[in-house]
Amino acid sequence: MDPNPPTTKKKSRPALSLRARALGLLAQREYSKLELARRLLQYTEDPDEIPPLIEDFVERGWLSEKRVVEQVVATRRKRFGSQKITQELRDKGLSDEAIAGARETLKEGDLEAAREVWRRKFPEPPLNANDKARQMRFLQGRGFSLDIIRKVIAGVDDD
Repeated sequence: MDPNPPTTKKKSRPALSLRARALGLLAQREYSKLELARRLLQYTEDPDEIPPLIEDFVERGWLSEKRVVEQVVATRRKRFGSQKITQELRDKGLSDEAIAGARETLKEGDLEAAREVWRRKFPEPPLNANDKARQMRFLQGRGFSLDIIRKVIAGVDDD
């Protein structure tokens, strides 16, 4: 038996540039400036490279706060209330202007969204005070306001 078996060379992939990594991330989903910067930090030794790259992407239209807001609202609306979605948008580092535009739209549909979430979770109205409190806590945790929650639990129609 040969004490030094032939080594097989592994084909190494060339290191992707920071720009290529950023484009790869954006091809998967929309990112805010803050999210993209955080993701790119692990791929560079010089964090000062990131801001000019991000600004270039914004100028080219590849990075858009408006699209991030639209994506988050579209994916979260059926499960969460305006308060929780607004907080998620803030956590993503989006501007107050972008969030304010979405907040009005979200608040308009909050009652119907809360009813739908409540119906899916609870097949029947609360039977006692404990059930009512439990259902209200659930909806609060989903980001609905107390006013909306009371209307849903009481079965009051806003129309």
